[in-house]
Parts: sequence; C-alpha cells; structure tokens
Amino acid sequence: MRKLMTIFIVAAIAVWGCSPQAPKTEEQKAFYALGAHLNKQLSVFDLSPEEFKYVQQGMADSAAGKKLAVEPEDQLRKLGELAQTRMERATEKQKELSRAYLEKAATEQGAQKTESGLIYTELKAGTGAQPGASDIVKVHYVGKLIDGTEFDSSLKRGEPVDLPLNQVFPCWAEGVRMMKVGGKAKLVCPSDIAYGDRGRPPVVPGGATLVFEVELLGTKGQPAVAAPALPEVKKQNK
Repeated sequence: MRKLMTIFIVAAIAVWGCSPQAPKTEEQKAFYALGAHLNKQLSVFDLSPEEFKYVQQGMADSAAGKKLAVEPEDQLRKLGELAQTRMERATEKQKELSRAYLEKAATEQGAQKTESGLIYTELKAGTGAQPGASDIVKVHYVGKLIDGTEFDSSLKRGEPVDLPLNQVFPCWAEGVRMMKVGGKAKLVCPSDIAYGDRGRPPVVPGGATLVFEVELLGTKGQPAVAAPALPEVKKQNK
C-alpha cells in the first residue's frame, strides 16, 4: 500500500505544470486532497524550484526501486535542522508582512487598538450579556490569514462551538469579552497574542497575524469541570 501511494505521488509530481483538470470522481477528489495535504506538509521547507527537483528525484528513485544516492536515515538530522531554519525564516517573513497590515487595520473606520495589540472592530452591536473572564461562550467564527486564506470556520462545519474564555489564546479572551451577546466583531490578532512564533503548522505559519470574524451567540458561567480547550485549528479539505 505504501509503495502504491509513493508511485501515485511520483506520477502526480511528474505531471507538475501540465494543464490542470478539475477532479470529478470521488477517487479523483480524494487524490487531489492528498496532493494538497502533501504540499502543506512540504511547505515548512519553503522549497526553491531547484530543491523541489531533488525531492522529485528522491521519490522517483525510491518508487522505481533504484539504488538511492543518499540513504534517508542518514539525513534525518539534517532535515530536522533545515525544517527548523526554514520555519524561523518563514516566521520572520510573516512578522514583516504583518507590520504593514496591522498599521493599516488600526486606522480603519471603527477600529480600536488595545494595549495588548488586539485590533477590535464592532461589526454589529449586541444587546445581551457581556462575558466574564471564565465564562463559556457560544460562538460562530471564521478565521483567516492576512492574505485572505481561510483556515477555520465553524460556519462551514454547520454548528457553533462552546469556548471557555480562560482556555483560549489571549486575543480571543480579550476580544470576545468586549462583545455582548447578539453582537459580531472582527478581531485582528498579532502573533504574540495568538499562536506565536510556533504557529500551528502547516495550517497557520509561525508569526502569523490572524483575522477572525466572531458572532457571540451566548454566554454562561464555567462549570466545575472545565470544558476542552478551544479553538483548535481545523485543517480544511480542499
């Protein structure tokens, strides 16, 4: 099974650059999703076109049963070092891109920048209760990167989620507490009050500023036994 998967991957890479064809059957859609998933896994290396060719060659030689030019086990340490270095580089790039975005977001109509760096914009005023620091809130939300890439959405899953405010990252805890039930707001979250330098690879890069639209549907006191920590980033099927 593993070899068949490798052969498929090599075949897919071999036609890289060919005219795209939209998947039609359920199997084609599954394989398309596999390709998108593999691309996300490789994204931490930020491969150049030349580097990607060596990835192709290694996969092709392995699938064909050829004698490998390099044994994978001998390169595990180097791959780990490369992954770490490339992720650090990507983190700094994200932070640099975020600076201009945050400056612009803070000047938009209705935006409030708090001491923590959160940029809060009320989209719809609520009329209900305002959450306390340890309340569990019921929300609908959509999370995006600053380039507009959507990485999570309770709306797409079709149901709101219950979140304990004392267990979410600081931007959410602060921003949702500024809302009232029935309201909707945009939260622009710098990385240091969101997922930080580590991010949530491969979905959320390290150093990424996150943009959430949140609708507060309800709030209630924390029960004796804490609910699971949320929100967790959900991988979107493409």
